[in-house]
Amino acid sequence: MAAYPKGVENHGGFLRISFQYQGVRVRESLGIPDTAKNRKSAGELRANIVYEIKTGAFDYQKAFPESANLSRFCAIKEELSVREMAERWLVIKESEISRNTLASYKTRLTTTIGIIGADRMIRAIRTEDIQRMRMELLKGSYVYGRGKNMHGKGRSVAYVNTCMSDLHSLFRFAHENGYTDRNVVSTLSPLKKDKPQPDPLTRDEFMRLIDACHSRQLKNFWSLAVYSGMRHGELCALGWEDIDLIKGTITVKRNLTNQDDFTPPKTASGTRTIFLVDSAVRVLKDQLELTRMRPPASIIMLSREYGKSSKEEITFVFNPKITAVNKASDDYYTVASIPQTWRSAIKRAGITYRKPYQSRHTYACWSLSAGANPNFIASQMGHANAQMVYQVYGSWMKENDEAQRSLLNEKLNEFVPSMPHTKAI
Repeated sequence: MAAYPKGVENHGGFLRISFQYQGVRVRESLGIPDTAKNRKSAGELRANIVYEIKTGAFDYQKAFPESANLSRFCAIKEELSVREMAERWLVIKESEISRNTLASYKTRLTTTIGIIGADRMIRAIRTEDIQRMRMELLKGSYVYGRGKNMHGKGRSVAYVNTCMSDLHSLFRFAHENGYTDRNVVSTLSPLKKDKPQPDPLTRDEFMRLIDACHSRQLKNFWSLAVYSGMRHGELCALGWEDIDLIKGTITVKRNLTNQDDFTPPKTASGTRTIFLVDSAVRVLKDQLELTRMRPPASIIMLSREYGKSSKEEITFVFNPKITAVNKASDDYYTVASIPQTWRSAIKRAGITYRKPYQSRHTYACWSLSAGANPNFIASQMGHANAQMVYQVYGSWMKENDEAQRSLLNEKLNEFVPSMPHTKAI
């Protein structure tokens, strides 16, 4: 029988090889009988392993996936499905983001991984799978989950890009922790989308909208939304304790999420003081008669810091109980209920439909038309700086150049010194 090649030996009638790895002598059983032919093959295998170790190309787990030595040299690669990977990632994200954001992540991931294949192994997903999922989202026709066909209007480019951002973070986490060999989303660029254009209400449309609101309280709600530019969640969470009608200010320090959680405003800059125009003060004075004397409600206020909360007593400015026909209403409007009141008023008013968020755009556009400083508008709306104002309203502002010139003629001429006229020779 042929001699044993270097590093090859008999072990209980079967062959095993030995080699140096990371300064340690290791032995691996090959599970093949000790024959002349197998000795030669074992010698060639060992020589290849030694070469790969020298060149840095050796993957211990790939070469010996069942080896007891794996725990000594490398972390064992755990195979997870896409669903399992998403669940693991979301558990970790929970301490980093708000419950509202977490709920949004879960909703979008349920859709995207349902198309990709929730039970497929995360390591088996390719960039092509992500591209196909993106296309099917845009078209609105795809097979979801266990063969269930979904047909309908395609998703917007903005929504699809957000889904892709979620998946990019998920696969980056998977790659960084060894669950997949690479981030298959990293090579894909966001889809191009049109710059959103504001569609503010005209003065006439605003008056018709307010007239079409079926209660005095809703008239006040949507009037204040336009006059202040507040987010709808901030209006739902607004308490009389936050308002100073003498100074004409609102201190925004609370927001209501889609999950009915009371939280700080969306961003740190969202905690702010709003200086009210006279029309907004009049609206609040009218609402004062309806809800100021109602008993305060006890709420749980979540902190930005994970796991922290506090109890507050709030007298809500807008309280659906004053018009409710039953006792089932809460002391505040939910964020989910607000769009319906807008849609109903828009329909009764017979004006062109806009999304409820246009109440905020209307405030910004009206303020710009009145000559307000963009930085002031940004601070009133809760933006960190005026960049958002310029990005969203830049083209709209350009269309009003003539009005701006008239404003300058009216205001700036008071400060510009008159030049002496040259006498005719």
